[in-house]
Amino acid sequence: MASELRGLVGQLARRLRQVDNADVLTPSQSSVLGRLRREGPATQAELAAAEHVRPQSMAAILAALDELGHLERTRDPNDGRRVVVSLSDLGEKTVSGLNQHREEWLALALSDFTPAELDLVNRALPLIRRLTNPDKK
Repeated sequence: MASELRGLVGQLARRLRQVDNADVLTPSQSSVLGRLRREGPATQAELAAAEHVRPQSMAAILAALDELGHLERTRDPNDGRRVVVSLSDLGEKTVSGLNQHREEWLALALSDFTPAELDLVNRALPLIRRLTNPDKK
């Protein structure tokens, strides 16, 4: 069961990424924007660690997002040598649009389910939520 669930969750995640934004952003760029929206401002090093990429790779991702106008960079108030990256207004709108597009796709896919199937999926949500954060029961 664990293997099948892992495979299915991975397939669903890849499918949702495909629904994105007409290939304007790479999957890595979308991931960084989503992380900044969920977790708030971060340094390049923090983002690289969280996304499991080399700092040089994160620098390239951030440079591309910056060029597109999706980021704001400010000095860390506690350490002026560090730069903190956050979403610009355009970045916020982009992430909102991506999420809305993905949710619309998912809602359309779920519209093919019977009421009993929808109820089953709805009842499974708390269990799936526990898988994403096993410390919270």
